[in-house]
Amino acid sequence: MSNASRKVVETSLPRSAKKSRTMSTTALSLSGYPVCKLVKPGECQFTEDWTTCKLIERVEVSSTSSLLRFDLPNEKEPLNLSTCACILAKAELPVAGGDGNEAVIRPYTPVSTNDLVGSFDLLVKNYGEHGRMSTHLCKLDVGKTVAFKHIQFNVKIQAPFAQKKIGMIVGGTGITPMVQALHAILGSDAAKTTKVSMLYGSKVSSDILGEELLDNWAEKHSDCFSLTHVLSDEPEDSSWAGKKGFINKDLIAEHLPPPSEGDNVIIFVCGPPPMYNALCGPRDEKELTGVLAEMGYEASQVYKF
Repeated sequence: MSNASRKVVETSLPRSAKKSRTMSTTALSLSGYPVCKLVKPGECQFTEDWTTCKLIERVEVSSTSSLLRFDLPNEKEPLNLSTCACILAKAELPVAGGDGNEAVIRPYTPVSTNDLVGSFDLLVKNYGEHGRMSTHLCKLDVGKTVAFKHIQFNVKIQAPFAQKKIGMIVGGTGITPMVQALHAILGSDAAKTTKVSMLYGSKVSSDILGEELLDNWAEKHSDCFSLTHVLSDEPEDSSWAGKKGFINKDLIAEHLPPPSEGDNVIIFVCGPPPMYNALCGPRDEKELTGVLAEMGYEASQVYKF
């Protein structure tokens, strides 16, 4: 089947319909089982040259987030992205406060695995006026195109992971590389020897990205994966019975492996800049600062995505 003849679909997926047998196959990226299908860096269909891909389906998973499926240059092969790694997306967008257009480039981590052939899925949150690319992608018409590429800098820490005690500190869309890592762990024999603990910060309970997927995995793999949601802006009159506020020293001490585990522990951090600044220091700085440093973690025990 040629790219031009592929069926294009736009779907809205209310929470109550997520488990329907008729739901979009795209939505399975946020409701399926963990799949470990690792490849080595360097095998990705995307190279250092920009490649245009068509949006073939969009599923609205919340009032602010969408799951986007794009086709691939070779429809007979998977994306072949290593774990963990991201890709770059580029679009020509209007200059902010000026005339004409300019190229806007942002990194995204697919939530689909190499088990998916001929396409890949991105989970994108629409940040409105604060997110030019995210707004563009979430409003992109099915059938329109976006340019993608993959460079060496996009390759992060690689699975299988040497450490057997893994903590994850996540904020918002920072969940996407963690989904990648969890596929590699829970979908393989590593689940028998690895313990993963996640602190996942979101604003409100109605917009927790990938909530169903993660809750399902935490339930079915409770022997090796624990999940704690933390909501910063949940209304006071909400029925939410979980943690509120921000991820802090007390929550880390209660739920994540301690630094005393030495070389057997690693903490993954991925979220907005304020989270990095408070907990481990800016993402582009190797030095470890903030709460994790105060708790005794070493820089070698923390990985900033």
